Amino acid sequence: MNKLTSTMRTMVLATLAAVVMLLGSPGEAQAHCDGLDGPVVTDARAALVAGRVDRVLKWISAESEAEVRTAFDQTVRVRALGEPARALADTYFFETLVRLHRAGEGAPYTGLKPAGSAVEPGVDAADQALQRGSVDPLADAVAGRVQAAIRQRFARVAQLRRHAERSPADGRRYVAAYVDYIHYIRALHLAVSGGEAHSH
Repeated sequence: MNKLTSTMRTMVLATLAAVVMLLGSPGEAQAHCDGLDGPVVTDARAALVAGRVDRVLKWISAESEAEVRTAFDQTVRVRALGEPARALADTYFFETLVRLHRAGEGAPYTGLKPAGSAVEPGVDAADQALQRGSVDPLADAVAGRVQAAIRQRFARVAQLRRHAERSPADGRRYVAAYVDYIHYIRALHLAVSGGEAHSH
């Protein structure tokens, strides 16, 4: 990916992030996959209570399953030694599970986040849509913001195109707007068609 395409992709993602910020403030955000109150650790707690590691295997790749099973068995044994040991063992299991989950996403593991930590607004909005059982408000908000950004870029390049031949300076202004417009559309197209790798 060249530098200009990377810049345009960043602009598209920033636009999408701005849209979902409309749906909830960061103060309302809940922790996500690396949070102590996120879905991965929530399932890990339930697995330990139930004594069933299969409750967390969905969060990791098949290649990581043996490591998670081993960590789970070790955690269960150490938990029996008392409360201090239980807390330490639980943290070890949570960290192992989250680290392997993040690796499966191609993301670095940066430690467990405290309960109540804010997450990216887009992630929170996506989770809230799932909890509500409807993606329509999120999809409509994103679509409206993206349409506005496309129309704004189109209007600018169309206006500058009319004067592009007046002088080299006018021509350069047109070309700069044209490149911005084309790369924005291309980045959007790649994002919605799966043309570039997803990063969480």
